[in-house]
Amino acid sequence: MRKSRKRSFEELVLENKEQLLKDQEALERIEERWEQRMLKKLD
Repeated sequence: MRKSRKRSFEELVLENKEQLLKDQEALERIEERWEQRMLKKLD
């Protein structure tokens, strides 16, 4: 069995970011949550 190479935190973040940019629905959910947080802070 092949030993898997450990990825650095930066590599994982970049990979996750690329996947999110491809997934428009997930991006919209994140944006909606961010907007709700900003609105709460304004109150």
